[in-house]
Amino acid sequence: MSATPEYEPDARRRILDAAAEAFMAHGFANATIDDIAREVGATKGLVYYHFRSKFDIFLAVYEEAMGRVRDRVELHAHGAGTGRDRLVAMAVAHLVNLMTDLAYHHVVHQAVRGQVAVALKTRQRDALQQLNELRSDYEQLFRGVLADGVADGSLRAVDESLATRTLLSNLNAVDTWYHRVDGQAAAEIEALARRIVDLLVGGLAPSR
Repeated sequence: MSATPEYEPDARRRILDAAAEAFMAHGFANATIDDIAREVGATKGLVYYHFRSKFDIFLAVYEEAMGRVRDRVELHAHGAGTGRDRLVAMAVAHLVNLMTDLAYHHVVHQAVRGQVAVALKTRQRDALQQLNELRSDYEQLFRGVLADGVADGSLRAVDESLATRTLLSNLNAVDTWYHRVDGQAAAEIEALARRIVDLLVGGLAPSR
């Protein structure tokens, strides 16, 4: 006997993917449960079976986005090489994630930019605070590696907090002009990411 739609193993993931696309296309305020259900190819009942509200879906997409990017980036923070080597690898991984999971990245930015105006229940406010703390911890990964680079001489002496925020802001700004291309190979995405990171991290190189 086949599983009902509610119990399909990938139903929740499909809803998150659809919601990310809807939030990117329409913004949180204008995206609707109907938009999400239509993207999934299911009824609103399936969406409400898994989530209580549109904001709860938004929180789940935000959490998924942070989990995906951290999984890509964190291993490089603890890898081999100088601080600059690891910072470059982390920045490339961050950009590859942005370009691969563009819709999820847009959702995080909507949260960061305060583009989600809604009256929150206590549990939702607490969940949002926890997600914002995850994002702060993620920023600290970069700050720590940048500090290692300053200490080992592979990066010039800079205000580490300012440099980290400037680097991440510029990496994240790629979402303002990057557009997905159907059939674009993973190698092409990584090559573009490396070119961008070379421009950004090059400014942190010590003077010769």
